[in-house]
Amino acid sequence: MPLDLTVELGRIRLSLAELAARLGPGSIITLDTATGAPLDVRVNNRLVARAEAIAIGEKCGIRIVEIVGGKDA
Repeated sequence: MPLDLTVELGRIRLSLAELAARLGPGSIITLDTATGAPLDVRVNNRLVARAEAIAIGEKCGIRIVEIVGGKDA
């Protein structure tokens, strides 16, 4: 059974014009999440855990730090 796994680093709301003006090679876009804050882990768009970003050699990964339970998650 395939599942969609998403890890959310942060969010920002921009108009299409703002995005077009700011997006390009070397662009930096500041997100609403503080450095070191837990990342949201979603399965099929449902929040299931929080994690931290880690480096695994030359690749990125996540370490689960909290499982989010309950029907409101």
